[in-house]
Amino acid sequence: MSRMPDFEGLAMFAKVAEERSFAAAARTMGVSVATVSRGVTRLEERLGARLFNRTSRQLALTDFGHTLAERATRIYCEAEDVENAARELSSRPRGLIRLAVPMSFGLRWVAPILPSFFRLYPEVAVDLHLSDAVVDLVGNGFDAALRIAVLPDSSLVARKLCPVAPFIVASPAYLAEHGRPTHPRELDGHHCLGYAYRPRQDIWRFSNAAGEEETVTPTGPLRVTNVDALIPTVLDGIGIAELPEFIAAEYLTDGRMEAILTDWTLPKGALYFVTPSARARPAKVEALADFLAERLSEPAWAVQRRK
Repeated sequence: MSRMPDFEGLAMFAKVAEERSFAAAARTMGVSVATVSRGVTRLEERLGARLFNRTSRQLALTDFGHTLAERATRIYCEAEDVENAARELSSRPRGLIRLAVPMSFGLRWVAPILPSFFRLYPEVAVDLHLSDAVVDLVGNGFDAALRIAVLPDSSLVARKLCPVAPFIVASPAYLAEHGRPTHPRELDGHHCLGYAYRPRQDIWRFSNAAGEEETVTPTGPLRVTNVDALIPTVLDGIGIAELPEFIAAEYLTDGRMEAILTDWTLPKGALYFVTPSARARPAKVEALADFLAERLSEPAWAVQRRK
């Protein structure tokens, strides 16, 4: 005999005893009459005694059944209370969220809006992991991540928040000294700065409206693991860089950088909120996903670029 109590059988017995009907108990519990009958029979066999006297017209508790009914009902009610309490907790955002975010994006656009999130959800805390390296959400125990990519990892559940366009940029001083490239092939003669965490190697992939495609491997005096580290070298007129829209917009707007090769496009990525699974996602994670979607679906950097 199993040492684990037959909680399902006890619950079905308690409900039949309360309803005085197998059919009524089955309707209340949302199962078939046969399922309830099997559950009660299994419990009787386990206990070695009958719980009900049954006829075609009448159902009555045996003396043995009477002695167990009150305690079984108490167990059933306590289990319901536990489930209701757990359901209430799981439906209310609370607890710690471990969130992985690219460093530059996190510092510029996530950290500044977190105070508003904490005011909305005072029972939620965020462990914000800032790194441009792509982390293993499951292996490293993260609840969610923001990722900027052309396509998200197919093993994750992704919610697209907004597009993120890349720009090839240089300072006016660099262009005045070295000339303005008009074709990607001309970049071979320029100082092109590199980024180590590009998903598919450090290669710039161009295409144009005519269907032409070109690839360029950046070669220059600097390669970085964080895009912000490229900015001083670009502003000083030493090299050309690819910058995401959420960084480039500020410098394009005030004229400290200029976009080049605008007749060509690079693969346009997007900002995604990714989680290991969509099933039984905690309320705290859902709350953060909705908050970030609301705040970042029409991002300020896109408004800056259009001005």
